Amino acid sequence: MTLDDADTAPLRRTPLYERHVALGAKLADFGGWDMPIEYAATPPPSSRSERPLRGGGVVAEHTAVRERVGIFDVSHMGKLRIRGGGAVDFCNVILANDLNRIASNSAQYSMLCNETGGVVDDLIVYRRADDDVFIVPNAANAENVFVALSTSAPSGIDVTNHHDDLAIIAVQGPRSADVLMALGLPSDHDYMAFADVASHLSDDPIIVCRTGYTGERGYELIVAALDAGIVWDALLEVGAEYGISPVGLGARDTLRTEMGYPLHGQDLSESITPVEARLGWAVGWDKPKFRGHDALVASRAAGPARVLRGLLATGRGIPRPHMRVMTAMDGDQVGETTSGTFSPTLKQGIALALLDPAVSEGDQLVLDVRGRPLAVTVVKPPFVAVSTR
Repeated sequence: MTLDDADTAPLRRTPLYERHVALGAKLADFGGWDMPIEYAATPPPSSRSERPLRGGGVVAEHTAVRERVGIFDVSHMGKLRIRGGGAVDFCNVILANDLNRIASNSAQYSMLCNETGGVVDDLIVYRRADDDVFIVPNAANAENVFVALSTSAPSGIDVTNHHDDLAIIAVQGPRSADVLMALGLPSDHDYMAFADVASHLSDDPIIVCRTGYTGERGYELIVAALDAGIVWDALLEVGAEYGISPVGLGARDTLRTEMGYPLHGQDLSESITPVEARLGWAVGWDKPKFRGHDALVASRAAGPARVLRGLLATGRGIPRPHMRVMTAMDGDQVGETTSGTFSPTLKQGIALALLDPAVSEGDQLVLDVRGRPLAVTVVKPPFVAVSTR
């Protein structure tokens, strides 16, 4: 396929696309997929109706997740399975984190790096057994991760791409466990653990994972694509009692930014390393080998030339990516924002930014917002309380 062909290629659709249309979703291109950004509002439950709270825009959907429960279609994310003797050992010489830090039926945040230490993708790795690993990469990078793994796999290791035959539905928020229990699904396993579950909702087992991208207690359900609609409908039906709302990618972004979670392509990239992004905790430094090992060890020893930090607006204004960060409006530039948004929880602007390492938490800086100064304070994310556990 040529570049021109890629530009004109039709957007891919998840198995839940028609559900999003029926819910009045505003759809847009995200990583080559036609995805819901936000949903139209419908009335809240009343004494005459058991309909769930539905959509209402980014702020309403964000608030539903922080206060009640939201449901997301994240089926655009990749799904790869690596099987064969030594599957864990093979992944360990490719991916940055150390899978021997976790046991079977546990998940781990990791990264696939390039030889210069940049991040090809950040992903979640599910250790099913020593010979069975499941990986969920970002939608736009799924093919790159598949190629990197499949072309490196030795004889006896099978890498299969399940992007189209599996779907992922996230249920996030303080009432998420109630929703799962109402459907007879397990909800009491530890954070970053998962279980294969037989359910009346699907002919195939549902993988129930205590993972998510919102900072709230939540779950991600990996289901057969053919059964995704049944599971989605059931979650909305039983979730009505708990004020469930479908949530689009707009609120997903504000939720993850409040937590300081990086977004690949903005806060992480092939030119932004885990050391710069303060993700050294997700690197297996004691491993003798992994992609980008030598470059990252050298970078950590020398110290990064820039560091990802949080910025909290103290004036009126909303930070956006690629804004200059300065000591004063006419002062020296000390960095650039990588993510920025309005925090519905704090009612303030927040941002992530790559800054000069001399900048410290508590420093007062200024953003250039289209020629207008916006005062910000350097802080350590998350911007809001963590409730994942």
